Amino acid sequence: MKTCLRYLLLTSVCLLLIPLHAQAQTYSTENGRAEFTSSVPLHEFTGVSDYLTGLINIEENLVDFFLDLETLKTGNGRRDRDMYRTLQTDDFPFAEFTGSLISSFDHNSTKQQNVQVTGEFTIHGVPNEMTIEGTLQRQGNELLLKANWVHDITDHEIEPPGILFYRVRDEMDVQIEARLNIREDE
Repeated sequence: MKTCLRYLLLTSVCLLLIPLHAQAQTYSTENGRAEFTSSVPLHEFTGVSDYLTGLINIEENLVDFFLDLETLKTGNGRRDRDMYRTLQTDDFPFAEFTGSLISSFDHNSTKQQNVQVTGEFTIHGVPNEMTIEGTLQRQGNELLLKANWVHDITDHEIEPPGILFYRVRDEMDVQIEARLNIREDE
């Protein structure tokens, strides 16, 4: 009887701790996907990186992502070198977003949920306050993040490159997707 009572008590304590642990979880990735699309008159190009790194802490509503800009590739080596020179990646190698999840997220649901984050997006050493909308979806011990927005590079004191009368568009379409895993240290 005492063994049964101890087992019941231990099981009850474990069950009570599960929701508390689930709320404190931090998810991270080192291989999310970042993509931008920009254009010059009569030509559109896309840059892609599969090295988006970041984390989301559900309990603290913390969101932090960064990207080594030299991992962005457009499929054209010359265009890539011009892009790195324009972004001055020798001096400013990273793009980073640090902010807070400002919408509610039900960690127990497996449905895709619309979310909003607000914070600082820094490129070229120049921070810019912004709010980004996206989706989060829990899939087992992972979170699937998707977001896209239009971003004006001149907000970061970046002069769009060009030749003669053709300039790269100031605004670019940005899209990210990441599968974040629960951190082992949690």
